[in-house]
Amino acid sequence: MFSYILKRLLLMIPTLLGILLVTFAIIQFVPGGPVEQIISQLEGKTLGSGEISSSGKSGIYQGAKGLEPAQIEQLKAFYGFDKPASERFWQMMQKYLVFDLGESYFQSRSVSSLIASKLPVSISLGIWTFLFTYLICIPLGIKKAIQDGSSFDVVTSTFILIGYAIPGFMLAIFLLVLLGGGSFWDVFPLRGLTSDNWESLSTFQKITDYLWHITLPIITMVIGNFAVMTLLTKNSFLEEIRKQYVYTARAKGLTEKAVFYKHVFRNALIPLITGFPAAFIGAFFTGSLLVETVFSLDGLGLLSYESIMKRDYPVVLGSLYIFTLIGLFGKLLSDLSYVLVDPRIQFESLK
Repeated sequence: MFSYILKRLLLMIPTLLGILLVTFAIIQFVPGGPVEQIISQLEGKTLGSGEISSSGKSGIYQGAKGLEPAQIEQLKAFYGFDKPASERFWQMMQKYLVFDLGESYFQSRSVSSLIASKLPVSISLGIWTFLFTYLICIPLGIKKAIQDGSSFDVVTSTFILIGYAIPGFMLAIFLLVLLGGGSFWDVFPLRGLTSDNWESLSTFQKITDYLWHITLPIITMVIGNFAVMTLLTKNSFLEEIRKQYVYTARAKGLTEKAVFYKHVFRNALIPLITGFPAAFIGAFFTGSLLVETVFSLDGLGLLSYESIMKRDYPVVLGSLYIFTLIGLFGKLLSDLSYVLVDPRIQFESLK
């Protein structure tokens, strides 16, 4: 086990390095970088206000001439673009080794503090979606497998697939219009994770206020995840139920309950349980950009999108570094859980 874990940890290094290298290389060819955006903002602001420097050299913007070349070079030096790309990548990786993710270009904050400030929203969306998905879909999938082909199976499959087919942002808008004070009922709040008077509330009121705000976003995200997990559970159990050892157990006189819980249940849950570690870890860092936008939730999804649009490269690369690292560890835990759940699997077979 130790040698396998060590090999996987060593393989994470080139994998992580390759992902960051490819992303960094792509960034070099993306137009409209931070320097260009700052120049555009400065010139656009001055042109829009009709202000033209009279001193000729003392101001940053010189009328229709735009920024002086020396000032543009100063901007490049400020953001580090005066150095070769290879040198900038090497300096970035040196900082990442000690988990120094750098500073945001536009928000005057460290990338680490920015990610930490968005975690409450992302954790709320991810962990509740994860819990409800597993707690509802697994029992539902088991029941559908047992009653395969019945009216219950057909009706539930119809509703599940309809929910899967509806885009998340459309469902979010529908719930807001229906229950968020639109044209029908004003039951749930329109935005945010908590109310403005959160600090003045008692502990019980804070809990109820938080659950009140998170209800519609969670419903939106859970409904979209129902189909995959439910049908995966159903198919996993159906595959086991149709195997030869089940017929043999029945022929020996075992009851259906004994066959199901002593034989089928454990084997069918293997693919579901082994995906649990990665799904649990990923729950803290996954979210829906559209859901966050519709419900005005400032999470990691919105942070990543805005950073890409603004060309805030330290935030983009820092977020990617953290998410990739956690994803690799989640995959390792998933592989290890195979052996813990099913001793028949050896580490040599996972190489």
